[in-house]
Amino acid sequence: MDEETFRIWSQRAAEWGADYRASLRDRPVRAQTVPGEIGALVPSAPPEEGTSMERIFADFEAIVPSGMTHWQHPRFFAYFPANAAPVSVVAEYLVTAMAAQCMLWQTSPAATELETKMLDWLRQAVGLPAAFAGVIQDSASSATLAAVLVMRERTLQWGGNRTGLTDAPRLRIYASGQVHTSIDRAIWIAGIGEENLVRVPVTGPLRGMDPQALDAAIRADVESGYRPAGVIACTGGTSTGACDDIAAVVAVAKRHDLYVHVDAAWAGAAMICEEFRSLWQGVEEADSVVFNPHKWLGAQFDCSAHFIRNPGELVRTLAIQPEFLKTYGKDGVINYSEWSVPLGRRFRALKLWFLLRYHGLSGLKAMIRNHVDWSRGVAVRLAAEPDFEIVTAPVLSLFTFRHRGDGDPDARNLALVSAINDDGRIYLTQTRVDGHIAIRFQAGQFEMTEADADMAFKVVVELARKAI
Repeated sequence: MDEETFRIWSQRAAEWGADYRASLRDRPVRAQTVPGEIGALVPSAPPEEGTSMERIFADFEAIVPSGMTHWQHPRFFAYFPANAAPVSVVAEYLVTAMAAQCMLWQTSPAATELETKMLDWLRQAVGLPAAFAGVIQDSASSATLAAVLVMRERTLQWGGNRTGLTDAPRLRIYASGQVHTSIDRAIWIAGIGEENLVRVPVTGPLRGMDPQALDAAIRADVESGYRPAGVIACTGGTSTGACDDIAAVVAVAKRHDLYVHVDAAWAGAAMICEEFRSLWQGVEEADSVVFNPHKWLGAQFDCSAHFIRNPGELVRTLAIQPEFLKTYGKDGVINYSEWSVPLGRRFRALKLWFLLRYHGLSGLKAMIRNHVDWSRGVAVRLAAEPDFEIVTAPVLSLFTFRHRGDGDPDARNLALVSAINDDGRIYLTQTRVDGHIAIRFQAGQFEMTEADADMAFKVVVELARKAI
């Protein structure tokens, strides 16, 4: 592709993107296709000869958008958001055009130094103390894996990477049943084993880990010959928004010299609003914390902020320095590839720089406060309907509910979720609370308005009262 053709199609793609974003309210939120439908439209073998961009782009428009679930749709109320604020998209155009591999300071000094600055901006924004340093990971899953590996190596006196785990004592990691399944995967990948992830009972309306039960579990494991290694706490769990009492959990962990990692993947963004910080009170005493600006702050995926009290432990766990990765003649540089599992790194800090400067903290705070208020408004209206019940009260902008009626309540509510998503005007997902199906509602899409929340209430009530 020559320079002029590249310019033409770059402009065409940007124009398509702007038109796409403008048309989202006219599209069903979730893809309305059946399995295999999109694949059947693509030839089974690659072409021998090249194809014109006109044909390729026409095929893209005809095939791809109808098979997409539109995560930037303002009535996306499922899972957690994966926001891409328009200013972040513009930054990603530039990152894609430069196509740098930012694994070392010397491979892109601007990427490294901007990452250092942006993570410090975020640290200040959410109220973490200056003792924390930050790195951008691809996702909270990777940050949690890194934390578990540090727990492992710290407990084994930095011998696990060298000698393996064959003759090592059985390590134990503690978490509640409300944490994300990425914690399970981290335990698997770290070689600790699922049986050694100890599920601590929860208590209270926020379904937080019971500190006394945590202490008892640690003591019992020590007596049984296990080696406790760390605790993973959560703020804003995926299912219902569960929040551990971080201060109490840290106090127990410190008595046993255990590393504490806090997974605040979704809810951490809300901590830019001072009034919500009670949900993670005590976080300043944790060893590491993660939250995802690519969820609620509007940074295009992927962009996960991982804060570490002692980066030296992380580097000692993950860094490998063959000759070809060394930087000579430059003192004091940071090579962030030594802070993460992958060697390769994208220039993720640019979108944060654009985003934080364009919207400012005041604009982002207003958005989050609106989402919280609008979600709570939907919960209040549903609670006032005689055939609905609120199962778990709102935590920030997340709550769960059920529709009551004849027959099996689980089947009824699963049918309601399916009817809502087939309708296409909004998108919701289900969870289980105390063993039974509940429907999740979570407001967080970057361009959502109060009218979209009103639409959600109307669609839920309308479809629930039809024959399901």
